[in-house]
Amino acid sequence: MKKALSIILVLLMILSIAGCADSKPKDTETEPVQEADTKGTGNDTESETEPQVPEVQEITVTDMIGREVTVTPGSYTRVVCIGAGALRMYTYIGSVGLLCGVEDIDNKTLSERPKMFDGTARPYVLAYGSTFETLPSCGVGGPNAQAAEAEKILSCNPDIVISEYEDVDKENALQEQLGIPVITLKAGPNGVFDEPFKNSMRLLGTIFCEEEKAEALVKFVEDQQAELETRTKDVAEEDKPSVYICGLGNWGTTNHLMTSPNFISLRVVNVKNAVADVEGKGVLPIETEKFVAAGETMDIMIIDAAAVKNIKPLYAEDPSMFDTCKAWQNGEVYLEMAYNAYYTNYEIALINTWFIAKAAYPDLFEDIDMTEKTNEITNAFFGMDLAEQIFSAPASFGGYQKIDTATFFN
Repeated sequence: MKKALSIILVLLMILSIAGCADSKPKDTETEPVQEADTKGTGNDTESETEPQVPEVQEITVTDMIGREVTVTPGSYTRVVCIGAGALRMYTYIGSVGLLCGVEDIDNKTLSERPKMFDGTARPYVLAYGSTFETLPSCGVGGPNAQAAEAEKILSCNPDIVISEYEDVDKENALQEQLGIPVITLKAGPNGVFDEPFKNSMRLLGTIFCEEEKAEALVKFVEDQQAELETRTKDVAEEDKPSVYICGLGNWGTTNHLMTSPNFISLRVVNVKNAVADVEGKGVLPIETEKFVAAGETMDIMIIDAAAVKNIKPLYAEDPSMFDTCKAWQNGEVYLEMAYNAYYTNYEIALINTWFIAKAAYPDLFEDIDMTEKTNEITNAFFGMDLAEQIFSAPASFGGYQKIDTATFFN
C-alpha cells in the first residue's frame, strides 16, 4: 500500500510539473515587455500578438487518509492549516506568505488562547511567529480542540485547507461545507523517518508546485538516517548499550515512566531499548516496578525536556526514585530537546536522534557538535539557523547536555 501510494504521488507530480511552471504565483514584479524593432524591415504594418495565457490543469490527488481530492497545483494564494501539526508540516514546503489565517495557539499576541506549549521550542513558530501574529484566527487549535471551526475558517476566505484531522467523514463534510479542497496530511508512527511523513511532503510539493523542495527535504532526511545507520552498523551486539528514553509527551502528560518500547530513534542508532519487552506500541506509561527492574541494566537514560517540570516535584518528594537506575548512579543521564509540542517537532526528532547516537557511542560521533548539527537540520527544514533560539527556550534548559544527577532536579 505504501509503495503504491508513493508511485501515485510521483506520477501526479510529473503530470503537474507543466501546470506548476505556468501557474505558480510570482514573487517578483512583472518584467517590462520590450517592443520589437521593426525599422528597416520594409514592413509598414505593426502586428501585435495576444499573450497566450497558459491553461491551469486540475488533477486529482489522494491525500494521506485515502481521500481523492481535485486540486489545481500552483493556483492557491490563500491557505489555512488546521489541527495538530498541519501548519508545522506546511511550513516545511509551502510559503508562509500564502497563509490567510492561523490557529490561536500559534499566535502569541493573543491573551486568550492555549498556552501549554509556550515554554517549549517549536521551531516553526520560532521561524515564522512574526508572520503568524499578523493573521486572523481560523480556530482555537491545541490538544483540547478536536474539531475544525468552519465559520472561523470561512471568515479567513481561504482557497485551500491543509488539515491534520484524520477522519475521512469529517474531512469530507468540512470540504463540502467550505466548498474548497481540504487536504489531510499524516506522519505515521515512526514520525520523520516514516513513509507517510515523506509522502505528506511530496503531496504538499505537488499542490504548491514545490516538488524540488519536497524531494530535497525527503532526501535530506533519508541521507541523515543512512549516515546514522552506517556509523553504527558494525557495533557488536554485546557492545550495544541499553538505553531508556523517557518523558515522551502523550497529550501533554509525561514523566519518567512515560516511554516507548519501539522508539524509532533507538532503532535507527542501533542500541538496545531498555523496555523492549513491554507490550504495546507508541508512547505509553510503565509501572514503577518495571522501571525499577529495567534500571538494573540501564546503561543510559535519555530524558525529554518536556518532562522536567513534572519530574522535578516527584523527585523533591522522593529523592531516591532513581537510586535503582544504573545510568543514574553512573552519571549517564542526558537531556534531549522536547520533540512533541502540539504534535511532533519533526526536525527536533531528527536532531534528537543524533544526540542519542552521540550519547550512546561517543567515540563514533566525536566529530558531531550538537549546535552545528541543529543548525544544519533547521536549515534543511526552514532555511535558517535556529539552534540558539531552540536552546534558549525556557523548557530547553540551555540545550542538549549530560545531566548532573546531583543537582539538576534540586
